[in-house]
Amino acid sequence: MKYRLGLVLLAVAALFAAVCWLLALWRPYLGAAVFIVVFGGVLLFYLLTLRRVRGQWFDSGGVRIHYTDEGDGEPVILIHGLAVNADINWRVPGVIRMLRKTHRVIAIDLRGHGLSEHPHDPGRYGVELVEDAVRLMDHLGIEKAHVVGYSLGGFITLKLLATHPERLRTAVVGGAGWYDETTPKMSILRALEASLEQGGGFAPLIRALEPTPNPSRVKVWLIDAAIAWICDLWALRALVSTMLDLRVTEDALRANRVPTLVIVGDRDPLVDAARNLDGVMSAARVVYVPGGDHATTMFSEVFRREIQRQLREQ
Repeated sequence: MKYRLGLVLLAVAALFAAVCWLLALWRPYLGAAVFIVVFGGVLLFYLLTLRRVRGQWFDSGGVRIHYTDEGDGEPVILIHGLAVNADINWRVPGVIRMLRKTHRVIAIDLRGHGLSEHPHDPGRYGVELVEDAVRLMDHLGIEKAHVVGYSLGGFITLKLLATHPERLRTAVVGGAGWYDETTPKMSILRALEASLEQGGGFAPLIRALEPTPNPSRVKVWLIDAAIAWICDLWALRALVSTMLDLRVTEDALRANRVPTLVIVGDRDPLVDAARNLDGVMSAARVVYVPGGDHATTMFSEVFRREIQRQLREQ
């Protein structure tokens, strides 16, 4: 898949070079400006998505897991979302830089992502994603930690609250929430799984997480191409097929006593899932980020400030 995408990008680059050359013959400054803007965009994409901060690895149930460990203080475990990595989710928006001033910040690359191992066996995913966080704490000799998750990481954090509440000081559930099993939105996961099985990519999920209906085909294609470029699609297909294993019962949520912040953009399509937690988790407070959608909320000053508040007040 990456080989084919590389050929496509090479062809696009050749076409772009030809266009810039023709523009330079007609209007020299215009050709140079177009080249600088596009080249700068490609360079920014590389710096934000492909350049990684390397940390350490440990063995988690036979799978090699990568993590970074920075700062001093009470430990905070950061769990990223689907089809990204710890740097994209936490370092680029400035969350790691903010938290490491006052806390020990441990950012994990989920199995199947980033610099961690990429199993293609579905049996290596499901609740194993949850157990990786617990095994990482054991590996580092940490009895209890604050846990902050976003998107898929938020659902993993909810499962941690249900299965290992004694290991959490506090929890932050970002860009995620809870649906009962009757919700039609569960069909999105089935559509995504079918699309990946048929080689159709992440389009069903990309469309579902857009804040406006009917996003442009170009936008969906660009996001899908970026995911294909930085991710192992076979590993993600195996993971997606087990995501329903992360479901949490209403009874488990009602029994939670760990102080929990639920934070979501008010334009995020998952805002109703976050709102559902407000009704079943007595230990949770819900914050809505004005103007935030699923992709932009983590860049918000409100998002960072509320995480700081959650860690400081508990």
